[in-house]
Amino acid sequence: MAELRALQDTTKQSWWQRLSSGLKRTSASIGQAISDLVTKRKLDAAMLEEIEDALIRADLGVEVASRISAAVGKGRYDKAITPEEVKDVLAAEVEKVLAPVALPLSLDGAPRPAVVLVVGVNGSGKTTTIGKLAAKYRDEGKRVMLVAGDTFRAAAIEQLKIWGDRTGAQVVARNPGSDPAGLAFDAITAARQEGSDVVIMDTAGRLQNKAVLMAELEKVVRVMRKVDATAPHAVLLVLDATVGQNALSQVEAFRATAGVTGLVMTKLDGTARGGILVAIAERYRMPVHFIGVGETVDDIESFSARDFARAIAGLE
Repeated sequence: MAELRALQDTTKQSWWQRLSSGLKRTSASIGQAISDLVTKRKLDAAMLEEIEDALIRADLGVEVASRISAAVGKGRYDKAITPEEVKDVLAAEVEKVLAPVALPLSLDGAPRPAVVLVVGVNGSGKTTTIGKLAAKYRDEGKRVMLVAGDTFRAAAIEQLKIWGDRTGAQVVARNPGSDPAGLAFDAITAARQEGSDVVIMDTAGRLQNKAVLMAELEKVVRVMRKVDATAPHAVLLVLDATVGQNALSQVEAFRATAGVTGLVMTKLDGTARGGILVAIAERYRMPVHFIGVGETVDDIESFSARDFARAIAGLE
């Protein structure tokens, strides 16, 4: 038992290291702005406004930035304040926003196979995320089927096959240009017959033609329900943190199109705009299931509000 706890602690620590390292560009950007503002000055209305502006530039959103600056100012007017004090307030306020949406993805109550539909714009990291999730479920001993539903891109199909080989998950694919709805029907039917535990389906993400995308996704869901009236059991929207404010419009579009049930935020290690996750949580109150901070199979983890809030504030 002690050995298991030690292993869990090591895993937790290594994930924290990856998370804090991945968010370094965001935390460094915010931290430098805060240090520049509060050093050798007493707190006044002008400083609070500048702190708020710095947080807005980090994509935390106007509402959250306003609340944080107000919390920083509470009881501190005309007093010296340290960067660490501001970071403590920042972490506490961000955690308040994120705690209600930090919800694990649970498929325990779903029928077998549990069907997960993964949506998002091309380049957001959908296929890589699917591979990482397949690895997690395979590590739990589950039988996983991956469905190459982005049938318009041969590269996406091949990438999913590579992830299947890497994780030991079965992959169902057709030739490029095939009907993704028909593929979904065949895959779920086969998964039922073969006793699969989880089916994860990729989809196209051509947002430049929203009408076509909406019709296609609606058809996929409609056809899935001919096999299982309760499917899909989760619809995950994969968002690329590097796009900043554009992620908000993606949530809007896919929530209306695909009935998104939860979010996955990727590429947090590639941007100083990691605060966008806070703005999304504040506006949409949608569950955030996973975040990714790298390309390796271990660089995705269930979302922790406290860990994220402390990492974005640059706290140890």
